[in-house]
Amino acid sequence: MSRIGKRTIEIPKGVTVTLDGQTVSVKGPKGERSWTVADEIEVTQGDDGLNLAIREDNQRSRAMWGLSRTLVDNMVVGVTTGFEKSLDLVGVGYRAAMKGNALSLQLGFSHDVDIQPPAGVTFAVPKQTEIKISGADKQAVGQIAAVIRKLRPPEPYKGKGVRYTGEKVRRKEGKKK
Repeated sequence: MSRIGKRTIEIPKGVTVTLDGQTVSVKGPKGERSWTVADEIEVTQGDDGLNLAIREDNQRSRAMWGLSRTLVDNMVVGVTTGFEKSLDLVGVGYRAAMKGNALSLQLGFSHDVDIQPPAGVTFAVPKQTEIKISGADKQAVGQIAAVIRKLRPPEPYKGKGVRYTGEKVRRKEGKKK
């Protein structure tokens, strides 16, 4: 049995949830999100929040139960507080700046790399070597952070590159004479 799927999704004040068949729509102060739950899962709205249950007990429905609960809970969290990822630029000459709402990166290439934010995602550059990505969609925030990191991943000899804040980079010893 799913321990995650059994838990009730609490709906905070200021958030409205509407069920239209298998589609769950969540509206809050940070935006609106909707998602269609798999047919194996039954969604009910009670006084304490949303409950998800499986219609018939098989491997796929048990797998979708916990996944569906987590995705709906992420929508509720996204429209109330939102999600944020932070990236650090480590290296001489590595800088970030805003060009309108786009992000302009200098990562040691012969040209600047400009990245347009996807819908619902915003960039912020508090310092030249720090990027904050925020939005209501956890998947979109994580995906754009991974795309930026992939431009120049941290290398193991000097540790230069784009890394998540708090990420530990395993360093290698250089060659000896």
